[in-house]
Amino acid sequence: MCRSIRPLFNFEPPATEAELRAAAVQFVRKVSGLQRPSRDNATPFDEAVQEITASLRKLVAGLHTNAPPRDREIETARARERFARS
Repeated sequence: MCRSIRPLFNFEPPATEAELRAAAVQFVRKVSGLQRPSRDNATPFDEAVQEITASLRKLVAGLHTNAPPRDREIETARARERFARS
């Protein structure tokens, strides 16, 4: 849906609160169609971001896998390679 939203599950170290919030902001921006909300829309925008961040936190904490955790640096390098090829 949104290219800047990255997978946050099964990484070592685990996703930070800032990463969860950034994903929530991107989601709310996409759904609302607002890059930066007006003063009138700031409160519902921020509330949606907070609610989605909390939901993401619960989701990531509740997921389980038998796969070994992925390394952030390796995944970042792979993403850079894919971007360079396109």
